Amino acid sequence: MVSKDTQIVAIFVVLAVVLWYGSMAIIGDTILSLAILIGVGIVLPTLINEWRASANS
Repeated sequence: MVSKDTQIVAIFVVLAVVLWYGSMAIIGDTILSLAILIGVGIVLPTLINEWRASANS
């Protein structure tokens, strides 16, 4: 059984890659695309998981 935290991270990583690829195709700005990739793929799921952990405490 996969934990809920891992499921959240996996969903956001897939979403981040799709958004990164789309932003590279549409905008073409490498810095902005990298910010989208890191923000959606790392920062956002981390914040959600930390919020869930503090809410369960």
